[in-house]
This record gives sequence, C-alpha cells and structure tokens, in this order.
Amino acid sequence: MEARQQPRRVLIVDDDHNIIVLLGEVLRHAGYDVVAAESPDEALAAVAATRPELAVLDIRMGGASGLDLGATLRDDFGVPFVFFSAVDDEATVKQATDMGAIAYLVKPLDMRRCLPTIEAALARAAELRRLRESETQLSTALQQGREISMAVGVLMERLRIDRDTAFERLRDDARGSRRRITEVAEELLRCVERLNGLTREIPEPRGRRGS
Repeated sequence: MEARQQPRRVLIVDDDHNIIVLLGEVLRHAGYDVVAAESPDEALAAVAATRPELAVLDIRMGGASGLDLGATLRDDFGVPFVFFSAVDDEATVKQATDMGAIAYLVKPLDMRRCLPTIEAALARAAELRRLRESETQLSTALQQGREISMAVGVLMERLRIDRDTAFERLRDDARGSRRRITEVAEELLRCVERLNGLTREIPEPRGRRGS
C-alpha cells in the first residue's frame, strides 16, 4: 500500500484576521496544510514548530515590517516567501524582489488568482531547494575528493610509493576498519597536522645555535 503524501504546508502572516481566514480556506480547499500567524513573533514561533514550505507575508502589520520578517525567514530558516500588500509602488516591489520574494500579490486579493500564484511559488521554491541540495552535495563531494587526494599525497611522500598504490593502501585501511575512505583520509590528515605541530614545538639543540 502506497504511503499517503503529506499535504504541503503554507504559512500565512497578516494582522488582518479576515485575510487569514479567506486565504486559508482557499488553500485548505486546494489540499494545503495552512498555518496562520498575525504578527512576526507568532510567525517565527510557527516556523520553528512547523517548518512550512512557503510563507505568504503581508508587508505592513501594525507597525511591524514584513520585509524584516522575510529577511529573517530567508537567512535563519531558509523558508521561501511571497509578499502581499496594498502597497504596489515600483520601489516597494523592487525591494521585495531584491530580497528574494518569489512573487508579489496586491491587495485587495482576488482569491481565485491567489491560488495559481501560490502554487507556482511552491513549485519554484521546490526547484530552488533541489538546486541548493545539489550544490551542497557537489561541495561536499569536492571537499571529500580534496581530502582523499591530500591523504594519498601524504602516503606517496612518506612511503615513497606511486599514486595508485597509495590510494589502494588508503582504501584497504578503510575496508579493514569498516569506515568510509573519507573518514580514514580525514584522520590521516589530522594526524599529520598534529605531528607537524609537535615537530615545530621541539626547540633547536643549544649546541647548534650560532654555529
């Protein structure tokens, strides 16, 4: 039996309760899990507890700034966001776009048009998340490859062996200890770094000074 897919979670943040109710109903009817907050503080608590896939933020909430909230969601939680506001001047829209907002909706909201925009934003957010994951995996692979290459170089120098033989030594040690080759390479590099540090700490014999 196939596992049931969890509904995608959207956070709505607005100090207008009516907007939260209306937009929440539209999203729930479309099959989304909706989390609501009426202030930035409530929103941050909700994000920490529920980890939404997308946040829909009002820009102005009783003196609080949705722009500041968007920056916090982006920098501290990695949550993508859409802005909606009665403010639609070019400068504000540009500021929202420069901050990384995926979309910008203008009040009063046409609820029928909100849904396609939010669905497109969720698709874009998923694409960006996959891209970040791929970049992280690539960065990790490159770093691990660098550490293995450095460890092989150490073995070549210390044992006076060629690269293939050094790599085989490293791989055999990993297999024998049932660890990943990157772990063995990291351990070897740490040992070499420690040995070099100890060597630097040994004072030069007195008889050799000034000779």
